Amino acid sequence: MVKPLVVLPTYNEIENIEDVLSKIRQFLPEASILVVDDNSPDRTADRAKELGNKLGNIEVMVRNSKSGLGSAYRAGFKWGIENGFDILIEMDADLSHDPASLSSLVEPFKENYDLVIGSRYIPGGHIPNWPWYRKYLSRYGNIYANVMLRLKVNDSTAGFRAYSVDLIKKIDLDSVQAEGYGFQIEMTYMASKLNSRIKEVPISFVDRERGTSKMSLKITVEALWLVTKWGFSKKKS
Repeated sequence: MVKPLVVLPTYNEIENIEDVLSKIRQFLPEASILVVDDNSPDRTADRAKELGNKLGNIEVMVRNSKSGLGSAYRAGFKWGIENGFDILIEMDADLSHDPASLSSLVEPFKENYDLVIGSRYIPGGHIPNWPWYRKYLSRYGNIYANVMLRLKVNDSTAGFRAYSVDLIKKIDLDSVQAEGYGFQIEMTYMASKLNSRIKEVPISFVDRERGTSKMSLKITVEALWLVTKWGFSKKKS
């Protein structure tokens, strides 16, 4: 029997944590959930622990300080490997990723895929209500990553995705450099270099309704810089 683990990084998500945990349990009841909280001042971790007692199969990892999205996923993936899970799922805690789509991320593993990406840029994918400049930045950021790294993936920056544990074991997580949303591109790049079987499934991505966005110019610049560096290193090799 397949054992999926949803890894859910949090920082000040007290307004969303009950909804997202309840909906994950509703739409993927067989999954366990690991909340990786960066010592949120709003006590997100405490609320997650309370909900764990109510909903079941929820663990909470509390880290000392805000350390970045990439390191949260690395910590969560290592915990998932140590605890015998088969599929490791990434998603945001702000409900920008619809928990109703979780089953579509898990289903392709029956066909031995290694990485399944919830894509906004394939038929059926949507980004409602985004202003033009955000669509432009996201779309052309993906095109740039594909050209530089030859990824052949429509949405390499997508943060709603699932990995087989076998793939994660092949990737040296300690060598992953990106801490922001560039983490998604780097993991896609590493999976591609390993000739992994990658599938994209359509999702709808919506902006958070409650709380504060973690996206920043620094995160975007980091991702673009790393893609450029990897791209030139690839051409030299």
